[in-house]
Amino acid sequence: MSGSSWTSWPSREGLERDAESPARRALTLIGRTVLLVTVGWGTYSRGGYAGWGLVAAAAGLAAAVLSAAAFLRVSRAQLLRPALLLAAALICGAWLAEWGRAYMLADFVWGGLAVTALVRLPAVPALATAAAAFGCYTAASWESRLAIAATVGGLALLGYLLRLDTEARGTARLLLTQERAARAAEAESAALAERARIAREIHDVLAHSLSAQLVHLEAARLMLDAGTDREQVRERVVAARRMALDGLGETRQALSALRGEFTPVGEFLVELTGRERAVLSVTGTPRPLPAEAGLAVRRTAQEALTNVRKHAPGARCTLELRYLPDVVELEVRNARPGRGEPAGGLAATGSGYGLLGMRERAELLGGTLLAGPDEGGWRVLLRVPA
Repeated sequence: MSGSSWTSWPSREGLERDAESPARRALTLIGRTVLLVTVGWGTYSRGGYAGWGLVAAAAGLAAAVLSAAAFLRVSRAQLLRPALLLAAALICGAWLAEWGRAYMLADFVWGGLAVTALVRLPAVPALATAAAAFGCYTAASWESRLAIAATVGGLALLGYLLRLDTEARGTARLLLTQERAARAAEAESAALAERARIAREIHDVLAHSLSAQLVHLEAARLMLDAGTDREQVRERVVAARRMALDGLGETRQALSALRGEFTPVGEFLVELTGRERAVLSVTGTPRPLPAEAGLAVRRTAQEALTNVRKHAPGARCTLELRYLPDVVELEVRNARPGRGEPAGGLAATGSGYGLLGMRERAELLGGTLLAGPDEGGWRVLLRVPA
């Protein structure tokens, strides 16, 4: 044993009653009841007690029971000084019982105290208490030395085994508590991750659909201010309405994505580039993508085209989807912004988290996302395992 193990208390968790199974608690209660009945019967069955002697014997038995219960309580609370004082009181009380010819009561007190001390006290006080109790039993016993040695050895082994059992139950209880805490932390982390995913989906849908509507509504406002023909203004309003309908469709797709339901990535990009008047090219052999990788490609394409619409209206935009071994790449490029397009205040709209969200989505999948200027335009390159 190390130095600390000699003076440290046994695991308190192993002594807690709720750490025991119902069957174990029932057996403990039955055992204590049988022990009390046996001690009482062995004390009074021999006779010789009458009058005040009987009262003294009953009082002594009650005092022993109360002292033992108090010793169990303070040792469970790990109070060393009260426990040692009660142990000394029990040893002295057992000598009084021996003097009063209550031999069985005295033997049970000494033996029970030794076993309980070995189970509940730190190693050094436990050994000292057990040695004192066994010494008193040996000095008072009329049995042969072999019988005394067998009794002392058996009780010492029992106390040692019970102490090991207590430590094992305490360790198991601590591990169970740690496991429950780890599961709770894991569940909380999963909930936070799911909230972040939902937040990204909401941002992607709103940024894509609402900014598209804002482009046409801003253009319509500028046309009205300039006195443009009503039919042209009407075209812009109709386009904004169409974008609102598309936004509803994208919202439904986002809800389907959150449920794990996806349309093929290729079909989605064809529809998206058709609405945005972008050029799509596919290299490599198309194959089904994992759900998260496919969602990353979709959202990156949406966000990139939304940024083109906001920051470079009228610019020529190309998308290239590359199916490579073990990875898939999406490259979105746009040229210099066109002239004469009604950008208005669109470049200042949005939360500013679109690029950050794309990068976080890629990194969560073990991929990368690069974005930056490219020959006067802008380039976004997504690379994720798939």
